[in-house]
Formats: sequence, structure tokens, C-alpha cells
Amino acid sequence: MTSRNGTGPDIVVLADDLTSAGDGAAPFRRTGHEARILLSAGAAAPRPAPGGRTVPAPGVRAIDLGSRLLDEEAAAACTERAARLSAEAALLLKTVDSTLRGHLAAEVRAAWAGSGRRAVVIAPAFPAEGRVTVDSVQYVRGVPVHESDFARDPVHPVRCSDLAEVFPEAVAVGPDRVTELPARVGDGGLIVCSAASDADLDRLVAAVPHLDDVLWVGSPGLAAALARRCARLPGAWAAVPVPAPARRPLVVVGSANPATRRQLTALHDRADVQGVTVGDDPDATAQALRDLTAPVLTLRTPDERRTPTSARALARSLAAVVRALTGEGLVDALVVTGGETAATVLRSLGVTGVDLLDEPEPGVARGTLLGHPRVPVLIKAGGFGDDGLLLRLCDLVRQPPARGDHA
Repeated sequence: MTSRNGTGPDIVVLADDLTSAGDGAAPFRRTGHEARILLSAGAAAPRPAPGGRTVPAPGVRAIDLGSRLLDEEAAAACTERAARLSAEAALLLKTVDSTLRGHLAAEVRAAWAGSGRRAVVIAPAFPAEGRVTVDSVQYVRGVPVHESDFARDPVHPVRCSDLAEVFPEAVAVGPDRVTELPARVGDGGLIVCSAASDADLDRLVAAVPHLDDVLWVGSPGLAAALARRCARLPGAWAAVPVPAPARRPLVVVGSANPATRRQLTALHDRADVQGVTVGDDPDATAQALRDLTAPVLTLRTPDERRTPTSARALARSLAAVVRALTGEGLVDALVVTGGETAATVLRSLGVTGVDLLDEPEPGVARGTLLGHPRVPVLIKAGGFGDDGLLLRLCDLVRQPPARGDHA
């Protein structure tokens, strides 16, 4: 794919937090595209070249706008600006949480205004994680999202599962009516698409003749369908070396989601894992970690859910501890869970983003930090995965690559 005028990146993903940026970029990486997760929209801008020309940033640029942490007005403003800066991309995807958390309606409308696209296709289904859209209602493993655990999210509790209520002006299209999409896109406006399987999403994407007519809005399920349509030929794949095995990874858990807490408990059942709960004094927490002898270390926030203010304070404490230990070389790989935690940690380290390697499991992005320290990192969304996921990720980061291995 090439951008609309040859001066912008091929594919831009606009995300409201860091894990959503990884979720949006990883499927394109899997289909042969170079991909980076960036911590600011400016990092995706065309590069200056001799003679006053600009050189487009190649491949996929997934930008963490950090808008889930902002109030609705500020979130809409930063989303519109980012969409305007990315308007020349050949494919523009606005990722949304598959449980409808965040400033969903405000950000989608702002992204549409900034993008200049003819129409918006909204398809938040993520069938691989049991998150489907039936008759415009979003479900998590058979439960409407407003009746699930996500209704108790401490920052963005989900109050409505019906996308027809969230976007009352939208036209609804079911899996059996995707042949209507070209005409609907031609008419302009918002289109809400139901999908209960990856095949439904593939048919939806295939039905739109020109991808750049649309602002695409969805979760990893839609990103994967778009990536399959835009797959590069095998010989054109961008190969990235797999990092050397980590000697001592640090698992950083900032998410209070019950799934992540069960994963951490399962990890601590192993004898080669030791950890510390962060407190108000990051220096004391860092020293407590230095005193441990296990080859796998964990750093966690307390189990109980917190107010947004206390959650941000704990995230800053986590970041200070990670910065100290990576700066000393005490740990040489990071496994981070929770979007706000990951963004706070990476910004504290002074890096600009992540050079994406692959998506070893749904909801997990693996790559190398862009900047110093250039260490391997795995980033996992809080609500994803079975109880053994953190165990598998720690094993993965410590394994030597196979001969000639690359992503």
C-alpha cells in the first residue's frame, strides 16, 4: 500500500492507550509490514530529506494518544488533531476497546472530523477473545458488556452495550447485509457492523472497494481482518531479529483486572519467581527488589481497585522503580501489563516507542524499546489471556531464538 499522496505512512493506527496501539499494529506486523508503536503523533510525521522533500514513514505507525486518561473534551481534541495529521495515510484505523471502555463516541466523531474520510465503519468485535457484536449489542463471552466485570472498571465503567444508543445516527449492518456497504460508504455517515466471527469481519472488509474512503473503527479483530486484506507478499516481509534470551526479566503488573491477578498468582507458584508490591516510596521498593535472588522478578500494585488519582500515583512509582533497575542493568527485559502502566513506564524511560516484533498471543505485543535502554519488552492488555499467560510470556522472553529465527 502507498499513502494517498506519497508523503505519509502507509497505515496509521490511532489508539487511546498503549495496549490498544499494540493490538492495532500487531496483526499488520504478522502479515509482513514493518510496524512501530509510538508515544506521540509527531513521531509518525514524514521525515525531512535533502532538497526540502519529505520522506514518508514506511509501514505501520500505531500512535498511543493517551486519550483514555483525559476528560472527554481533551480526548476528542487530541484525537481530531492526530487524525488530521494522519489524513493522508492509505489506511486509517481508530482502535477502540472491545468492551467499549473509554470516550468511545466522542473520539470516533473527532477522528472522523479530522480524517476527512467519506464514511466511518465501526466494528468492535474481537471474536478470538469472546467479544462479539450481535444486532449492534456488544457481548463478552455471552454477557452484555454493561453487565460484565467491565461495568465495574474504576476509570471507565461501561454503562451501555448497545452501539445503536451510543451512535443513534448510525446505520446498522449485519453479517448478512455486507453487500450494502459500498452504497452505504458512498452515502457517507456512520455504519455500525455486527460480527460474531473472524469470517464475518473478513467479509465486511472485503466488501469495501477502496479502504481509504473509510475511517475504520474497531478492536484487534477488525485490525486483523484489515491486515489480512493488506498482507504483503512473503518475499517482501520486513524481517526483525528476535532478541537474545533475557537473563533476568521483570514482570510489571499495574492492572487490577481479575484476569491479570490470577495470571500473577499462577506465575508466583513457580519457585524461580519472587516479587514485591510497590508502595509510596519507590526507592524502598527498588531496594527490596535488589535484595531478591530469583531469576524472574515481579513488581505489582496492590490487588484492590483504586481511584484514578491513586492509580496514577502508583503507576508513577512503578515507573521510577523500573527506571532504576533497568538503568543499573539489574533486569534486561520487561513484561508489562496494563495500558496506563506501560505508557507511564516507557515515558519514564525516555524512549519514543517500541519497534514491534510480533504478537505471540492475542492482546500481547512483543518488541524492542526505541531508544535507551534498548531492551526487549512484552506489553499485555489487562483483561486478556488465561491463567497461564504470564508464565508463557516469561518462558518466551527467556528462550534462545532458533537458528536464523526472525519475525
